Amino acid sequence: MRRMAVNPVTWSLAMGFNQGELVSGHTRTLYCSGQTATSGDGHPVHAGDMAAQLALSLDNVEAVLAGADMSLANLVRLDVYTTDVDLLLEHYGVLASRLGAAEVAPATTMLGVTRLAIPGQMVELEATAVE
Repeated sequence: MRRMAVNPVTWSLAMGFNQGELVSGHTRTLYCSGQTATSGDGHPVHAGDMAAQLALSLDNVEAVLAGADMSLANLVRLDVYTTDVDLLLEHYGVLASRLGAAEVAPATTMLGVTRLAIPGQMVELEATAVE
């Protein structure tokens, strides 16, 4: 697989994401459902704690990736849904540091939403990975 960052402007690099990701030669694509801060049995955890919810949501993305023999390094797209954009931005380093450690900067969109499907959840991550 070959990846090429597409950045006609570069401001997004400081936030840990590329404007686009051109992928060629890949053999597998994994589309992950939205992942939230839920325990292994599906119960919501970390009510009111954005940093903890963000970290666990990313842990859950990693678990789905691992199930397909992939890792964060395979991410080409990450959509972030949140009920509080300002609060998420205060804790964005939780996400950016993990992506940076994986040496990946997937194309990313962040959306503020009224609520998520599971009451009390403040962030949901939807990912696409390729190999």
